[in-house]
Amino acid sequence: MQYRNVCVESFGYTLPEEIVTSEDLERQLEPLYRRLRLPEGRLEAMTGIAQRRFWPAGTLPSDKSAESARQALDAAGVRPDQVGALIHGSVCRDHLEPATACRVHHLLGLPATCQIYDVSNACLGLLNGIVQVANMIELGHVRAGLVVGTESSRQLVEHTITTLNAATHLTRRQIKTAIASLTIGSGSCAVLLVDRRLSRTQNRLLAATVRAHTRWHGLCQSGRDEAVGSGMQPLMETDSEQLMTEGIQTGAETFPEFLAACGWGRQQLERVFCHQVGLTHRKLMLEALGLDPSVDFSTVTWLGNTGSVALPITMAIGLERGVVAAGDRVGMLGIGSGINCLMLAVQWQRTLIRTQLETPRMRKLDRELSQISS
Repeated sequence: MQYRNVCVESFGYTLPEEIVTSEDLERQLEPLYRRLRLPEGRLEAMTGIAQRRFWPAGTLPSDKSAESARQALDAAGVRPDQVGALIHGSVCRDHLEPATACRVHHLLGLPATCQIYDVSNACLGLLNGIVQVANMIELGHVRAGLVVGTESSRQLVEHTITTLNAATHLTRRQIKTAIASLTIGSGSCAVLLVDRRLSRTQNRLLAATVRAHTRWHGLCQSGRDEAVGSGMQPLMETDSEQLMTEGIQTGAETFPEFLAACGWGRQQLERVFCHQVGLTHRKLMLEALGLDPSVDFSTVTWLGNTGSVALPITMAIGLERGVVAAGDRVGMLGIGSGINCLMLAVQWQRTLIRTQLETPRMRKLDRELSQISS
């Protein structure tokens, strides 16, 4: 897929205030750790994740999605009545029905002519939404579209801890399928795409490449369809080792096609943003793609795996911190369970930031990150 008329105009994101460290989770897992004689620090040592964040109990994804979407619209100076499409792409949603996009549409005051729906595809939901809105813009159906999502990890992590402590029959080997669930974090992100004739940035989306290896669809799955807003208690089982191996292989097979689609050489990528799983996954993925770690910007150590939000929120934070310069070739390299891969190429020109709002937030994040490093 190639594009001539689509620009990635702006981002908005929202982070929870509550920080939960891996040490905090291990204290809650004390019955399990004591019974299996697990060493303290095991969770962070295995994953490289020091922190993740939780929304307050009862938070609806739509509330945070609307907040992030407003930021994206305000940063770009795009009015709600100019938005022709809204896609809510996170795993978490308010209810099984109606679409969470309905309430976000209402909260934002978008026009009645705006196309709205939810997209669900594990950790690729927001990237899939970007492609769908880009296609609408390229075909001339809309001039601007929002892709947004909010992931909430509290229910999954807390239910996983309760289950692990109560299941006294589990062995060290058997608990491995639950480790990935303890890495999940919360966050919200919105991406605004516009027709290049409406754009103030000219951040051109050039190409998208997809690949599906669905023979591995059973490596990471929840027991049933869960909606956060209903108070359900999700539980996931993940074969982390094979999922990582097959996911990296899928990415390695997609990458040459991606480079060919955008006409770039591997060494021409000035910056990449990848799905955030863990430090081992990051190292092996970059090695498999032949990319220097210095071109990758990461948030996984302090945000954990925020699902479909992980890649776009990492890009938003990286843009805030100035890691992308005018003229940079940017790769958005997404992989999700299923296994699916989606890679996007963007020629960056200009970052729109509401400085009066972002500077205090960046200072706060810097203080929190310095506590991790110390």
